[in-house]
Amino acid sequence: MQRAEKQTVDLAGSPPEKPSTERIQRNLALLEAALYVAGRPLDLNELCSVLKTRSKNKTKKFIKILASEYADRNTALEILELKDERYVLQLKAEYTPLVKRLVNRPLLSTGPLKTLSYIAYRQPISQKRVVDVRGHHVYSHIKLLKEMGLVVAERSGRSLVLRTSEYFADYFGLSHDLATMKRELANVFKDFAKQEKLSS
Repeated sequence: MQRAEKQTVDLAGSPPEKPSTERIQRNLALLEAALYVAGRPLDLNELCSVLKTRSKNKTKKFIKILASEYADRNTALEILELKDERYVLQLKAEYTPLVKRLVNRPLLSTGPLKTLSYIAYRQPISQKRVVDVRGHHVYSHIKLLKEMGLVVAERSGRSLVLRTSEYFADYFGLSHDLATMKRELANVFKDFAKQEKLSS
């Protein structure tokens, strides 16, 4: 009985074990799985919950190890740190044009995509103005875009003002700065118009 008690005391007094290589690999695999499945940037709180820890520093160390592993592999995928301590697993920009034809299903059908383009280029813009220009059917588009986290609505007096979200900028690889984003979109629209002309 005394021996059992002594062992308990010794265990309690021993220093905490360092995480094993197996445990480290499991944590890295969990983070990789989370980023892959999400298909969007995840913040530190979300990544902490995946590792079942409250330690942001610990989670940040693991995500940096994982990002470094991806960089060393020199593959088509990369893990990027975005502002506000968010992280995303994505295809490197240079590979997107080469494989985009293989994507089975577009993110959005033509109607909602046109509505999103209009909001992005004219933002901040009142919902009423979008409906006036695009028609009453866009109420369903706006609802879908909000559900997908691409558009946010803010109340201004009696009307709603629409603008794109940070997720929108991250997903489409655009700047978070509004003026820069609009210039980038203008170039995208120009390129698209040229392609349409050539294919017709």
